[in-house]
Amino acid sequence: MKIQNQLARVVVIGTSAGGLKALMELTKQLGDDFPAPVLVVQHISADASGDVLLDALRKTSGLKCSRALNGAPMLAGHLYLAPSDHHLMVGDTDTLLVTKGAQENRWRPAIDPLFRSAAVTFGNRAIGIILTGYLDDGTAGLVAISRCGGSSIVQDPDDADYPDMPKNALNQVKADYCVPIAEMGDILKTLVNDNREKIPIPVDLLIESKIAKRVLSDLPAVKALGKQVPFNCPGCGGILWKIGSGKATRYRCHTGHAYTAKVLLAEQTMKIEETMWVALRMFEERKNLLTTMAADQHGATLRTSEERIENSQVHIDRIKSILLTDDKGTKSDMPV
Repeated sequence: MKIQNQLARVVVIGTSAGGLKALMELTKQLGDDFPAPVLVVQHISADASGDVLLDALRKTSGLKCSRALNGAPMLAGHLYLAPSDHHLMVGDTDTLLVTKGAQENRWRPAIDPLFRSAAVTFGNRAIGIILTGYLDDGTAGLVAISRCGGSSIVQDPDDADYPDMPKNALNQVKADYCVPIAEMGDILKTLVNDNREKIPIPVDLLIESKIAKRVLSDLPAVKALGKQVPFNCPGCGGILWKIGSGKATRYRCHTGHAYTAKVLLAEQTMKIEETMWVALRMFEERKNLLTTMAADQHGATLRTSEERIENSQVHIDRIKSILLTDDKGTKSDMPV
């Protein structure tokens, strides 16, 4: 059952909030005779084990479910779950690649690296599925699969517990199918036997895939993808390059961090708030120290300290006012 021929397919699935329920419902429609491997990225925190999801899938899915191991062969009828704090990608046409590469869209594992690697390795034989979740990780990856001639399936937003990810994908990809999860099993069984036209893999996708796999990480490679912009990477402080335009705008640094415009805005918002809280603490500590010192002062020295205490209070009030404003994004801007 090992992949070793040009007719083989790979199915890649990306999900976030609400993913456990969605994955259980989808994979129970497939059995161990399914003629392709299924690779899954579910957003989970770095300190989570993923055991709850894996145990649930083993109980309900007909596929043989396991945690992905670096270098392990991909087998048809098997489901491979990305380990926490690691990216899962297609290494070549028959092996898994599990790495500690840079976060993409604030996540590791992230959906885009998996989808992109499947697109450049399998081309028209890749099948990508976007399920429930916040924000738009996976959209760029699904675009990559479509550009390489592969098949795209998006959960009907009305069927999703958290419709952001499906909606964002549909805004940029003319999906082959937008259906409820209950209909995906039969569609997959048809697609694995579908013969699509083979088309060349775009050069920019090859470059991005190599960056994510840490095969390539230099300035000329990123410069070839887009235009340098006056923003810094929230992950490492490096320079960012803008890739694409309009709804498809993304940003990437040469070390591998990548962001959609929405995620970059959410990350900047979070960093600003963190910085403001640190500034508030420092000004309050300064005021408290000045107040303590003033207790033993007299005359002109005391008046100077009192002025500095008043100035500190002005800064404290201003920072509190900023922190109390409502420009901190919506729930869908925040991590899950």
